[in-house]
Amino acid sequence: MARGHYGFERRRRADIKKAKQEAKRQRKTQRAEAGGVGPEIGEAPDAGPPPGMWEWFSASRGRAVTTAVGARPAPDPPDDWVLLTDVAPGEEQQ
Repeated sequence: MARGHYGFERRRRADIKKAKQEAKRQRKTQRAEAGGVGPEIGEAPDAGPPPGMWEWFSASRGRAVTTAVGARPAPDPPDDWVLLTDVAPGEEQQ
């Protein structure tokens, strides 16, 4: 069975790999010179409900809702609402 151009293909793949590594080194050097450390990631948005609101989750409905502090969502069946907001010891659920 003929081997074909096995040696040529191996060298070609090695050359491509070296070129990619060199390009990566150049980008890293350019970022270091510019003072950057990598791709910029924006600031994470605030999670959770706005101040003065409680957030509730219902597994059967597959959704979350916000209500005023101390208020519970409508008790329609199935009433499986779970409070997601951290509540201070003095605040009570209704």
